[in-house]
Amino acid sequence: MRKLVAGKLHGIYVTEANLNYHGSITLDPDHCEAAGILPMEFVEIWNKNSGARLSTYVILGERGSRCCILNGAAARTCQPGDQVIICNSVYLDESRITDLKPKVLTFDENNRIRDRLTYSVEFDQQGRYTFSILDEDDRRQPIPLPVAGA
Repeated sequence: MRKLVAGKLHGIYVTEANLNYHGSITLDPDHCEAAGILPMEFVEIWNKNSGARLSTYVILGERGSRCCILNGAAARTCQPGDQVIICNSVYLDESRITDLKPKVLTFDENNRIRDRLTYSVEFDQQGRYTFSILDEDDRRQPIPLPVAGA
């Protein structure tokens, strides 16, 4: 079994850091559903501003709120306005890697979904792995993706 990316909220902005709550990260259910992230699921969080990395579990906030709230000890690692990457994972037999199609969302500065992408691993004619990033219309995107606004 291999630990693989299952879904990702890439570049979502922290809306609040609540040190006095008892832990977790609070996310908009719409974002979680679109990326395949479940309530109570453990996720890894990577802060693009500070480089901090942590693991915690997801609780659902208000639907449509576009919230991303770090709670408890996690609140020490992120400040409102920081961009973070939130990633869940799945254990999968390597032979099933081509079945896995992780959903990746990117965000604007108001936590509106900018892009809905899919990661895809396939085999080429020689049986070697290939990797693609596909947009909503299944068009291949350049790797690495261009930086938005650059």
